[in-house]
Order: sequence, then C-alpha cells, then structure tokens
Amino acid sequence: MTMLEVRAVSHQYGLKQVLDHVTFSVEKGELFGIVGPNGSGKTTLLKLISKELPLVSGEITISGQPLSALSAKQWARMAAVLPQTAETAYGYTVKETVALGRYAHQRGLFPTWTKEDEAAVQEALAAVGLIDKIDEPLERLSGGERQRAYLARALAQEPQLLLLDEPTNHMDISGQVRLLDRLVEAARSRGLTVVAVFHDMNVASLYCDRVIVLKEGKTAALGAPADVMTPALLQEVFAAPVVRQAHPAAAKPVFSFVPKGKEESPAAGLRLSFLDDAAVLAARKPLRVLSSALIGAGFQWATHFVNRQVGLDYDCRDAEEDMHRYLEQRGFLPERTVGMMTAVDVRDAVWVQEEGEAFLVAVMATAGVGNAIDAARSWQHKPFAVKPGTINMVVVIDGRLTDAAFVQAVMTATEAKAKALADRSVCDPETGTVATGTSTDSLAVAATQTGRTFAYAGTATELGRAIGRLVYEAVTEALDRYKRRRGRP
Repeated sequence: MTMLEVRAVSHQYGLKQVLDHVTFSVEKGELFGIVGPNGSGKTTLLKLISKELPLVSGEITISGQPLSALSAKQWARMAAVLPQTAETAYGYTVKETVALGRYAHQRGLFPTWTKEDEAAVQEALAAVGLIDKIDEPLERLSGGERQRAYLARALAQEPQLLLLDEPTNHMDISGQVRLLDRLVEAARSRGLTVVAVFHDMNVASLYCDRVIVLKEGKTAALGAPADVMTPALLQEVFAAPVVRQAHPAAAKPVFSFVPKGKEESPAAGLRLSFLDDAAVLAARKPLRVLSSALIGAGFQWATHFVNRQVGLDYDCRDAEEDMHRYLEQRGFLPERTVGMMTAVDVRDAVWVQEEGEAFLVAVMATAGVGNAIDAARSWQHKPFAVKPGTINMVVVIDGRLTDAAFVQAVMTATEAKAKALADRSVCDPETGTVATGTSTDSLAVAATQTGRTFAYAGTATELGRAIGRLVYEAVTEALDRYKRRRGRP
C-alpha cells in the first residue's frame, strides 16, 4: 500500500530552482531516506511534504489524499514531524512534553485526558526507553535523551507517517544508535512509515529500506542503498572520492571518503628488528593488512608485525588475551599491530625483497614443521596435541591493492608456501603424504595503499609472480635454517 506519493514536485526560492520535478513513492511501513549534499534540496523537499512550505508545482498525496485537502488537525492525525533540533520547553517534564503529541486526538474547547491518551503516552515512552525519566524536567536530559523524548511525542501522536530532518544531528555515536534503533523498532511494530533526511551516508545505508539521492534538486538515484549508492554515483554527487565496503556485521554497504594528500610511500621505512623473544617488522606509516594472525585478523591498518617466540611447552587457554597482554607490556598498540606466535627461533627469520621500477615486494618468514599437515587429508588425523611448528609469513607490497588483489595475494602466497614444502620433501607424519603447511600457520598481506593500483595478484599477474617467487625463497630458506638448528642435514 502506498502511503506517500510525490509527483513532479518543483520549488524555487526567488529565481533559484532548488527542486526540479522530483518524483517518488513510499510504501506503508517503509523507512525511506532522503540523501544528498548541502544545497541539494533535501530539507526543502521535507518541508513541502510536512506542509511547512506551500506546494506550488507538482502533487503530494498521503494515503491517496492531496495535502491541500487536509486540515491542520487532519494532517496532525496522519503525520508527525521530528525536526533536527527543537527548542526545549523549560518547566515541562518528559511526560508533559510527550503528552503534547495527543493534541490531534483531543476534541472540544476543554478536552479531557482519556485512558487512550495515557496509554499512548506510556507506550511511546516505553518505545524510546524513557519510562524511568518520566517525571524528569526536559532540560535536565542529555541531548540524545531529549531527542528521544521528542520522538516519543511524535509516536504518541499515533501518526501513519513520521517525517524526520537529520534526527541524529549533533548526537554522539551511542545517542545515534539508540535513537535510530528505537525508531526502527517503533516503525516495525506499529507499521509506521518513516521519511527521513540523512546527512550521513552510512546511517542511511544501515537503516533505510530505500533512498532517494538528490543532486542540485534533481533525482540522481532511487532504490535500495546497496543497489544505488555506488562509489561512482556518490563521487559524482558529492564531488569526492568514495570507497565502498561491506559492513562486517550487516548485509549493508558502508562508505568512506578518501582525503586528498601528498602520497608518500612508507615502504622505504620498513625495518626488521629483534627482541629477545620476537621478530618485529615496523613500518613508518600504517599499512592496510589482510591477516589470519592471532591479533589483527581480517582487514585492518597496522604499523607493526610482531612474530613472538614461545616455548615448546607453551600452553595457554586464551592465547589471544595472552598475546594482547604481551604486546601492551612491550609498548605495542594491539589496535595497530599484527601479532603472531611461533615456537621457532625467531633469529632464523628470513627477510627478502625485490624492488623494481614498478613496485616493491618484501617477505618475512619463519618456518617450523613439527606440526606439518596435508590439508587434503587432515580429516584422517586423530585428535592430537598441537606440536611446535608454525610457518608465519608477512608479505608487504608497495602499491594500492583492491580487495580482490588482497585475497589473490593470500592465495598466491599460500600456493608458493605449499610448493616450498613439497620441494623440501616435508611430509605429514600421520598420512605420509606431502604436507601443505602446518595447522597453526599465519599469514599477513600488507599494502602501502599508495602509488600504482593492482586490481589482481594471482599467479598470472606481474605482482603475483613476484609474490610467489619471494615467498618460495623465504619459506625455503626458513625451512633450511630450521633444519640446521635442529641438527638435521
């Protein structure tokens, strides 16, 4: 069922055209977002829908009724407005503020307060989580709580349509999340239709069912955020480079604007040093990393890569927490560090690099194979205690990698490692077949994200060939050092 219909709406301030034939519809129960840069017509469009500005050109209907046909009280029963900020009514309690939302449902010169009015106010306060603040003076609330009180006032109005103009403006993160979560819960439980202006692209993406993107008063895009909010569109609309990524916990895209600045490659600042029990690779500037390490797994930005040596009898129930504590005690920020563990002597770490005209690739590796395993036959293993032996690798690339290139670099490095094991005849002791790695290997692929862009890093590419060769050389040498230290030929 269509709740709101906007057809060919235009508007001018003097000679300036701020909206130009904007058309869209919003279904009942939908959370619809209006986004765009400053001056694109977002607030003007909302003011036309809310009857704050007179409609001169085009048509707007609510539940099939033209706005022009609705009296003020009829409008108030159908729609409520939550502005960016509202002036605090000093002397009013939270409940008294919310009760103002019942005006549209009261009749007569001296209206009486009914059970229905009380129930609507109590339900609205519960919906926004302010029951415990019911008798508090409004001016004593925090900004986020005050905005939730105004949302409760709008909900107490029991509208079919709720209009919001940047409702989370000037709120901290926790306040934004609380307000928007409460709004979504209320909309879903009541079948409420919400139309909101959002300044933040990520908020619009995470909370809206659909959005309209405005540029200079015209419709630049209309649809689900994941479908229409592309980097190309947003760069065109906002005139700034945008990176789009998948949200780590929701099936929604999130966006980052890329600042301009002088590109300075940090690759020349790479430095390998040793502590008594760790090999440490440090970068002058943060590198973007895709890692399987104990600390810093997944995508992150890091300045340090710590390969910590533990004893052959190391046994810790929470190795991650132990590693976190280890890093802090030695002055490393865990949020900027990739942390790995190995029982191999870290003094045998191998560092190789290749610097050509186009790019630089460097690899650090340590290798032990006391826990060697054939991944294709690991299912044949009986439960066993983990033995010392880990292959840890850090691959650093001076270049700008796409997400696909990061993943392909991981694949290329893993294949090269497996080939090094095969050529050194390292076998899985349980199956007697050639090992592909150990059960505790870690890998980090890091990129400066400056200079040349690499869309791919598979074995058929120039970058992939360099990664494969250097990983093979580093792992082979690390295996040889491991054998020599153990006194094997």
